[in-house]
Amino acid sequence: MHIESYRNYCLSLPAVTEDMPFDDKILVFRVGGKIFTLTDLSNFDSFNVKCDPERAEELRARYSCVEAGYHMNKKHWNTIKLNADMDDAQLQAEIKHAYECVWNKLTQKMRKALSCSPNHQLRT
Repeated sequence: MHIESYRNYCLSLPAVTEDMPFDDKILVFRVGGKIFTLTDLSNFDSFNVKCDPERAEELRARYSCVEAGYHMNKKHWNTIKLNADMDDAQLQAEIKHAYECVWNKLTQKMRKALSCSPNHQLRT
């Protein structure tokens, strides 16, 4: 996965925004103002994703490229290193899972407000 495909995929998800709140190197993607993934633009060899704690442990056990989130809460975040262990479809699945973890924690009022945005797609 290249940085452009990472960014394009994140932005393809409904109601996603991007910003750089920490410095000019860390690119952050949010839904409802909450971060679901971030990466270092100057060295795109990994990215952090929000993750269900049980799934986080399973992924770490299954894939050598998945580690506890670097500089993040180790229970709820994974760092995924870009290598041959996971293909782009699997990487996108983890980004989508991160997005859904955050989406599902938003208040009903916030989800409803975001659902009114033109690029929002209904969830199943």
